[in-house]
Amino acid sequence: MRRISFDGRVGIVTGAGGGLGRAHALEIALRGGKVLVNDLGGDVAGRGGSASMAETVVEEIRKAGGTAAANHDSVASTQGCEAIVAQAIAEFGKVDVLVNNAGIMRNATLENTSDEDWDAVIATHLTGSFKLTRAVWPHMKAQGYGRIVYTASSAGIFGNPMVGGYGAAKAGIAGLMNVAALEGESHGILCNALMPHAISRMAMQAAADWAGKLEGIDEPMPDACGNSMNPEFNTPLAIYLASEACTATHGLFSQCLGRAARVFIGATPGWQAQRQAPPSVEDIAAHWDEICDTANGFDIPLAARQEHEIVLSRG
Repeated sequence: MRRISFDGRVGIVTGAGGGLGRAHALEIALRGGKVLVNDLGGDVAGRGGSASMAETVVEEIRKAGGTAAANHDSVASTQGCEAIVAQAIAEFGKVDVLVNNAGIMRNATLENTSDEDWDAVIATHLTGSFKLTRAVWPHMKAQGYGRIVYTASSAGIFGNPMVGGYGAAKAGIAGLMNVAALEGESHGILCNALMPHAISRMAMQAAADWAGKLEGIDEPMPDACGNSMNPEFNTPLAIYLASEACTATHGLFSQCLGRAARVFIGATPGWQAQRQAPPSVEDIAAHWDEICDTANGFDIPLAARQEHEIVLSRG
């Protein structure tokens, strides 16, 4: 199979000072791409900052013969996102790839989550992904090409205790990706989302926060997992989605313990009521099993209007 190359391509990877982002940035550079390595260098909770994390990754890339520059602007602000894109263009002339990976984690039960922690987590993950998408969009649109990879999570799509802000942000990122994919396809901007599984700084913090509070959290990973929780296991899928070779868009993909899989939201055939008057509460109760039944398959609408078309097609 032909080697997937990023020759002539320019990518921005946020949160690239360590973990997943570092692995993504290194791989793009290894394959010939020029990379803007963005990282504030703060702790897992998003506090503090240091230039050293991004600079260290840039140095790694340069020592390996690649091309990269460091950026320390915040994705949580409009000004920061515009500065990130402006630097990539000033350094390398354009932007072809955006990997929205920056994130923080502050874990607590819903009743113990403060406004400050909720706002900070949403601002970094969800608002940051939106604002950086918005900042890069006109440049990708003008050149008729772009690849945007969002970082979602099973904690948002499937759920986890004690991650209300994080889970909500990650589910919101999947929704953002759905809209960006629909708006971008006609302009050559393809958008997908990755649901990674890795032992990273955030994962280690989560484990510490959950210790003694969630059943089974203190148990070691089974030997059968091998090394598959290393951040690098997630990078091949992310980099494929960021590449010219990928022609898919509007997809949500999980990398879990070495398995790559498509994840989707579907609807059962359900129960069809008559359309001239609403059903009663008792009607819903009477047909509850039919509403929930998955034995007859499911549909995967790719837009809100498509769900209307599917339902109407059944009469």
